This record gives sequence, structure tokens and C-alpha cells, in this order.
Amino acid sequence: MNFILIFGPPAVGKMTVGDAIRTKTGIPLMHNHLAIEPALKFFPYGTPSFHRFVETFRRTIFEETINSGLKGLIFTFAWDLDDEEDNRFVKETCELFETSGAKVILVELKADLSQRLVRNKSEKRLHEKPTKRDIKTSESRLIEAEKLYRLNSNGGLPVQYRHLIIDNTHMSPEEVADHIIDTIEERR
Repeated sequence: MNFILIFGPPAVGKMTVGDAIRTKTGIPLMHNHLAIEPALKFFPYGTPSFHRFVETFRRTIFEETINSGLKGLIFTFAWDLDDEEDNRFVKETCELFETSGAKVILVELKADLSQRLVRNKSEKRLHEKPTKRDIKTSESRLIEAEKLYRLNSNGGLPVQYRHLIIDNTHMSPEEVADHIIDTIEERR
């Protein structure tokens, strides 16, 4: 079993790359908005109820994946590397999979802001993430996140797992997926 955590800033291509890996390997993809979007139908963003819903949803998927006999899971996450709660979540999630015998790989995507602003408007992103359909607000949040959070590691992580950094500014999702799959295959 493989647990592939794809992280990076908004609109870097986490979900699209994860979907390309899913298509090529059959490993299911859980992009983070699968938990966020239903929570927002009931609870305002950032409230305790919102956080409990999202955490419970994620944890259930993780545990059921481990107990199901699936080939693994691809999970996407905009990880603020300076946030203790995000670091705790990533550490606990990786340990959960590692304890079950899964191979854990952290894939960090980075891309130029100009490219991410283009990707922010992609049809697939807007289809899968309804809260991103207000382009003006979505762009504003993307630019603000760039200033407020450390969403790329610059090489150092607060957890110790295989870590692959890919600048996908000028790469197709399929090229990135192939690179990730090759890396996973090399380490078996």
C-alpha cells in the first residue's frame, strides 16, 4: 500500500496531478475539498463544527482505506508548514498509514504564481470545488495565502518521510504523475 500526500499552494495542481496518478495506478484520490465542500453546506469555514466535520470525514476515509485492502490512497492538502495544527495532522496521518505497513511519500508541488492564477480558473477545478467558482474571491484568497502561509518547504519538513519536490510550472499533470510513479517504483 502507498500513501501519497500531495501538498503545495492553492491551484498548484495537486488534485489534477493526483487524478493523473489515480488514472495510471488505480490508487484512489481524496482531494481535500471532498471533505471541505460538504462541511461548508452546514458550517461556516473555520468554526469548531467545520473542523470536527472535516477531521472526522478525513479520518474515516483514511481508516477505511487501511482496512479495505485498497492499493493505497492519494491525498491532497494545502499544508501550512508553519502551522502546528497542520504539522500535527500530517504527522499523525503519515504515522497512521506507516503503522499499517504503507509506504509514505510526500510530494511537494510548486509553480509560479502567474501559472497558478491561470490554473485557478480551470474547468476541472471549478467543477470539483464549487467554493472556487467566484473567481475574484478565489484569486484574492490565493494571493493572500501566498503572503500569509508557508506552503512550500524550501527543502525542510517538520516530518521525516520520503519527500519529492517538483516544480510543475511547465509540466503536464501526466508528466508529473509519471515522475512520481517512477520514484515510488524505484524505492520498492
